Amino acid sequence: MTKKAKTISQYIFFLGLGVFLIWWSLRGLTAADQRQISNALAKGRFGYVLPGLGILLLSHWVRAVRWRLIIEPLGYTPSRLNTFFAVMVGYLANQAVPRLGEVLRCSTLTRYEKIPLDKLIGTVILERTVDALCLLLLFIVALFSQPHLHESILQTFFSKSRNTGGINMLLWAGIAIAALSAIIMLWLLVTRKKLSDLILLFKKIALHIWQGFIAIKGLRRPGQFIFLSIALWGLYAACVYVGFLMLEETTQYGFLEALTVLCAGSLGMVATPGGIGAYAFLVQKTMMLYQLNSGLGLALGWLLWLLQTGVVLVTGGLSLVALPVYNKHTQSPNKTGV
Repeated sequence: MTKKAKTISQYIFFLGLGVFLIWWSLRGLTAADQRQISNALAKGRFGYVLPGLGILLLSHWVRAVRWRLIIEPLGYTPSRLNTFFAVMVGYLANQAVPRLGEVLRCSTLTRYEKIPLDKLIGTVILERTVDALCLLLLFIVALFSQPHLHESILQTFFSKSRNTGGINMLLWAGIAIAALSAIIMLWLLVTRKKLSDLILLFKKIALHIWQGFIAIKGLRRPGQFIFLSIALWGLYAACVYVGFLMLEETTQYGFLEALTVLCAGSLGMVATPGGIGAYAFLVQKTMMLYQLNSGLGLALGWLLWLLQTGVVLVTGGLSLVALPVYNKHTQSPNKTGV
């Protein structure tokens, strides 16, 4: 299979997964659920859309500034605006093909700032490693700060009951292990690799994480990097909280619930192109842990997804137009400034 054919097949698979999750989310909605969604949207507090848009734009700017900090030790100081435009172009590309945006934002910055592409790709690997660690920490915080979630998760995913709870838990655990083993075996057969190759892959992942820690120590301003990372994920959580305020039925939820939704939604964003289907589905299931009606959970998920996608489509499109205009009179590459 050629590289192009492999890319197309992956895109079709992930897009198909998104469409399937949309169908799966909608098929279970009863007439009562649909009425609740209609009533909730009719009473929606859409004045909170503007603050939500502002928070999202600020989060993208913070990501760009943080990326610039990672690039600086390489001996380059790209313009903040060029870095921001490149980040938004990357987000725009991810709406079509997952992970394509990471390469495209690097190539965009390479074109306008003359920074070697391979070096930029290394910075993105570091950035994504840090984000994965932040997401893991947020998930741990969400679980330990909300002990009642443990019971809700067990009841939701393991159908725990008085007499058969232990059996059901063991059964589901066995199914999960069997499914994981089947996926691993299928991957080994399709890629024609050995078990030793899989172990080597895990070692490489662990090495990337360790290299990430080492690289952070080598930053010129590690304190500012840590602050920006905390601010970035705090802004993401704040956007979810603003989403709660948009619906009258979800205003009682607070920042801790927003952290849980953020963790689930982040997984959805990388599962399918632009998170289509997967994001709303995972938000719906997460809100059901908090006893919210499934229809309202789905409505919240789609509202949050539309808010984020709208910002990316508009700002990403404008960035494509702004890049050549802004750089038209650039006199020297890697200039420091706005």
